[in-house]
Amino acid sequence: MKTAYIFFADGFEEIEALSSVDVLRRAGMNVVTVSVHDDTLVTGAHGVPVEADALFDELDYADAQWLILPGGMPGATNLRNCEPLCDLLIEHYRKGGYIAAICASPAIVFGPLGLLKDHEAVCYPGMGATLNCRAASDEMVVVSGNVVTGKGPAAASQFALAIVAMTEGEDKAQEVAAGMLL
Repeated sequence: MKTAYIFFADGFEEIEALSSVDVLRRAGMNVVTVSVHDDTLVTGAHGVPVEADALFDELDYADAQWLILPGGMPGATNLRNCEPLCDLLIEHYRKGGYIAAICASPAIVFGPLGLLKDHEAVCYPGMGATLNCRAASDEMVVVSGNVVTGKGPAAASQFALAIVAMTEGEDKAQEVAAGMLL
């Protein structure tokens, strides 16, 4: 079974990370949360501790369908500073794999890695200077090829539902949204 990996670093935006986990699991997707630190206990930007399923180095990612980054500060910077994660993102993207980032992460991680140069993208307002994308958007969520980007916390459910729609189909995304009263 293909897997969606969601990467957590200290300072992650809790709404974006946990909404993504919740929505994808409601859709029946296999989701693994991954700490990029030496401990599975990761603390969000607003002090919420979350236990990740695994440590980065414990996994081989051969079954990866999605690599997903929540935003938050300094979470996005901490993700960017994880060189093995950056290498994995580049390799997965080059093979045509799906990648997704929301809030600060499109600008802090994807943009500097050159992952958005051929895509339309969105990020948290005021951070667009480092998106390095084909076209910046003001939409809440942008799907461009194999890349999904989101604007910020208010877009968290819509961001996750876009991932579900690309993976499981629009009907499944609408079913999950209806169950959440969205």
